Parts: sequence; C-alpha cells; structure tokens
Amino acid sequence: MKIAVDAMGGDNAPKAIVEGVMMAAKEYNDIEFLLYGKEDSIRKYLTDETNITIIHTDEKIASDDDPVRAVRRKKNASMVLAAQAVKDKEADALFSAGNTGALLTAGLLIIGRIKGIDRPGLLVSLPVIGTENGTFNLMDVGANADTKPENIHQYAILGSYYAQFVRGIKNPKVGLLNNGTEENKGNDVTKRAYQLLANNADINFIGNVEARELLSGAADVVVTDGFTGNAVLKTIEGTAMSMMKLIKNAVYENGTKAKLGGLLLKDSFSNMKDVMDYSKHGGAVLFGVKAPVVKTHGSTEKDAVYHTIKQIHEMLESHVIDDLVHYFEAKETLAE
Repeated sequence: MKIAVDAMGGDNAPKAIVEGVMMAAKEYNDIEFLLYGKEDSIRKYLTDETNITIIHTDEKIASDDDPVRAVRRKKNASMVLAAQAVKDKEADALFSAGNTGALLTAGLLIIGRIKGIDRPGLLVSLPVIGTENGTFNLMDVGANADTKPENIHQYAILGSYYAQFVRGIKNPKVGLLNNGTEENKGNDVTKRAYQLLANNADINFIGNVEARELLSGAADVVVTDGFTGNAVLKTIEGTAMSMMKLIKNAVYENGTKAKLGGLLLKDSFSNMKDVMDYSKHGGAVLFGVKAPVVKTHGSTEKDAVYHTIKQIHEMLESHVIDDLVHYFEAKETLAE
C-alpha cells in the first residue's frame, strides 16, 4: 500500500511529519511512503529511505491561504500533488497536517466523492472514559456547517462502516447528538434526521444521545451537523486541557503537602493526560471520498503522525472504502 504524504503541511513540518513517518516505516514494511515537499528540508530528518520516495516541490499551501483558491491555483503545492497522486492511482491514501479547508477541497475536487454520497464529512475517534483504549466516533466535526437531515443519515451509514470494518465492532450502536433523549427533542433538522435513522434497518440506531453522555460510551458512533460537531470536539479538547491545568495549579499553589501528593500521583496524571489525548486514536478522516483522506492537527508532533498513519493502515487493510462504494452503488441501482 502507498500513502501520499503532504510533508510540508502543519506548524512543525517537515520535521514532525518526517519523524512520524520514520516511526511508522519501522513498524509497517508493507507501506510505501511518497513524501511531497522540499527535498532538502525533508532529507534532513530522514534516517532511513527504505520504502520512501521524495517528490520535490517548492510550493506549499499556507495555513492562512484561501482553501479553494489555493487548491486551484497552486498546482504544484505539496498537498495538491499528493491528492493528484491518489486520484491517478499512484497512491492509496492522502495524509496531511496542513490547511484543513484546503485538504477538504482537495479531497472533494481532486479525489472526488463516492457516488451516492452528497456531502462527505469529517470523522474523529474520541476516548471513552473508564475503558482501556475504548473509543467512539463522532461525525461530522467541521466539513459541513450547514447540514441537511439526509446528510446526517449518510454520516450514520459512513460511521457504522468505519466502526465495523476499521474498529472491528459488530453491529455498532449509532446515536444522534441532541439536546435530550426523547424522540421529539431538537430542531427540525434533528427531528427529520431521527426519522430517517429510525427507518434504516441497515444501521443499529439507538436514538438521541446528549453531549454529557459522549465520553461515557453511550454509542459507538455519534452523528451531528458539522457546526455542532466541531464545537463539541473543541469543547472536549479545551476541557481536557483546562482540567490538567487546574490540577497542576492545585498541586503547585497549595503548599508542600499538595506537592508531595502530586509527586505520588504523577504517573496517574500522566495516564489521565494520555486517555484524553484523542490524537493517539488517529486523525480526522474525510469520509465519503474515493480514498482515505486523513487530517491531523496543525500543531501535531511525531507521535500523532505515527498514530494517524497507523489509522490509515487499518483503513486500507480493511478495504472499508471499497465496501462503501459497493453499498452506495447498490442503493443507487435500487433507486433507479
């Protein structure tokens, strides 16, 4: 399998990207990495070139570039060339830590969406508290701010496939994020989405779930519109960071006894931080396009790059995209 990597995307590129690729390359000898970017800068961090090819380009898409204009005008940008390689079947997946809007645009305009899917969405894996390595999937987390009930319905199908094929969950539970668990809760979009989900025998829909239930594992897959999903994702991330800061301040500002207690609990605090670090579960997948397109945080370090590549490997190994294509093609045939 081949992964096209935008080596110049992200705040810490190319160092963090290349070092993360090096970590993954040591573990997965069945992956060939195509690194797109400035060759001299990339080669500086390479320790082994086995299964690695550098495709040189001086052009890249900056974090403040207009996404659509950048993808259309910067034809030789590292992200654009990597996306084109996937479209041309020279690579099987695209990975970037760069401009999120540009990556979404490249995924849609260059790689293209699966026939039958109106709007691909961003899917992330988040931790379930109280379980060892337990996660759930949330979709959409920002690809589409304005979402129709039909889009949320498709997110449920996409998320179910991901949970089943990539995570290995048989008959995954799907919940609709809402402001109450009752069927009649929510706005017009969520009420109509509820009916679509309830009437689809292909998914295991368990009804509405509230935001406070997410980290408790109320569902394996939770679907919502992109605006709400993005706000929830950033709230979870911000709360985790604030809690760690609060604990740290409590330890350092309450005398010797608190500091001694903090020292004794140092390992526990470290474990807590690891549990809340969703980057360890991979990146955000633009799900619904013809190949895996995966985005990790712009400020990502090498460990997060490694975990994201591990996630892409699992997606490619499971053939989840192929199964989705067959599913929606069958639906389209029946509709005709």
